[in-house]
Amino acid sequence: MSNTTFKAEQVNEHIVTWLKDYAINAKVNGFVVGISGGIDSAVTSLLCAQTGLPTLCIEMPIHQAQSHVTRAQEHVAMLKGRFTNVTDTRADLTPVFDSFKNEVTASEDVKRTDLALANTRARLRMTTLYYYAGLNNAIVAGTGNKVEILA
Repeated sequence: MSNTTFKAEQVNEHIVTWLKDYAINAKVNGFVVGISGGIDSAVTSLLCAQTGLPTLCIEMPIHQAQSHVTRAQEHVAMLKGRFTNVTDTRADLTPVFDSFKNEVTASEDVKRTDLALANTRARLRMTTLYYYAGLNNAIVAGTGNKVEILA
């Protein structure tokens, strides 16, 4: 085993232990993770799954590219195949986003409107994650995701 592999395993173990201790100290049952098909959510969900605590993976598409949807679904299937503590659900937020977009006034500055809408996508997803966390007495394991800005 190379020194780099050993260090990576140590870092992984440290993060998983920290996550588990944090959840136990917070008196929550597990984790809720938004799955986007990107690397950030894949790594976060894998680390949470490794704690052995219940890990709910939520796919929340908003006009999502099919390639992202497919990657997200494949990742969740892999997690469920490896970890019995992983469950999943899907909340299609496209109709919510479209309804919101139809009710607000756009700026004359298209770039400003696009940025505001990108931020709205992220906030809709976070609201959904916190909803499910509340239902399950779980904690949201947040992920940054560049895909939301580019969507």
